[in-house]
Amino acid sequence: MDDNARRRRFVSGVLPILLAAVLWGSTGTAASFAPPEASALSIGSANMGIGGLVLLAAAGRSVLPLLHGGPRVWRTIVAGAVAVAVYPLAYYKSMDLTGIATGTVVTVGSTPAFTKLCEVIGERALPHARWVGASAVSTLGVALVVLGQRHPDEGAHGVWETVAGVALGLLAGASYAVYSYSGARLIRQGASSRPVMGVMFGVGGLLLIPVLAATGGPLFESGSGLLVAGYLALVPMAFAYFLFGRGLAHIAAGTAATLILIEPVTAAVLSVAVAGEHLDPLGWGGIILVGAGLLILDNSK
Repeated sequence: MDDNARRRRFVSGVLPILLAAVLWGSTGTAASFAPPEASALSIGSANMGIGGLVLLAAAGRSVLPLLHGGPRVWRTIVAGAVAVAVYPLAYYKSMDLTGIATGTVVTVGSTPAFTKLCEVIGERALPHARWVGASAVSTLGVALVVLGQRHPDEGAHGVWETVAGVALGLLAGASYAVYSYSGARLIRQGASSRPVMGVMFGVGGLLLIPVLAATGGPLFESGSGLLVAGYLALVPMAFAYFLFGRGLAHIAAGTAATLILIEPVTAAVLSVAVAGEHLDPLGWGGIILVGAGLLILDNSK
C-alpha cells in the first residue's frame, strides 16, 4: 500500500472509527452523572434506543431503497437490529454484575475475535498474521488498562454473579460483532452508510423502547438524568455511529473491531481526569500497548 493510499484509508476509514470509539469511551463518565436510582438497563436502552431513532430520522428518505432490497437484505437488517438491541442490555448488565473493569475488558476485548469469526463464516476470509498480532497486542493493552484502573465504588461480587456477568460480556461482544459485520456487508453490497446505520439502528432502537419505558422513570425524573440521556443518545450514539458507518465503508469490519479497542483507553483516561479515579502504572503501560497495536494494524493491508 503506497503512502497516498494509506493516507486516504486513514482519513476515510481509520480516523472516523477512532473518533467514534473515543466518543463511546465517554459513556461511562457521562453515565456517572445520572441519578443514582437510574438502572444500567435504563441508561443502555436510552443510549441506543433514542439514539437509534435519531439515526433513522436523520437518514430520512434515503432508507427507502434499502427497505425495498428484498428478503436477503432484510435478513441482514434484522440480524443487525437484534444485535443492536441486545448489545447495550448485555453490556451494561455485565458491568452491573461484575464491575466496570471486568465487564469492559470481556466485552471490548472479545469483540475483534467475534467480528473476525463473522467474516470467516460469512466471507471465508481467514485472518492474516498482522491482524492477529495487532489484535493480540491491543487486547492485552486493554486488559492492563482495566486491571490498572481502580473503581472505589465496586464491591465484591459473588461467583455466580461474576460467571453470569462474564457470559453477558461475551454476549455483548458477539452482538457488537454481528451488527458491525451486518452493516459492513450491506455497505459492501452497494448501500450507503447513512441509510444502513439509520435502518439497522432505527429498528434496533424500536426494539429497545419497551425496555426504556419499563425502566426509564428515574432517569427522566431529574434534569441531570435528562441531560445524561440526551448526551448519550445524540453524541456517543447518533453522531458516533454516523462516523462508524462512514468508516465501515472503507475498512473491513474486523479491522474496525480492533480499532475500537481505543474505547476503554478513552474511558480510563476520562475516569481519571473527570471522575477522580486512579490509573496505576500497569494501566498506563496498557495504553502504550493499545497504541502499538493500532500502529501495527494501520500498517497492515
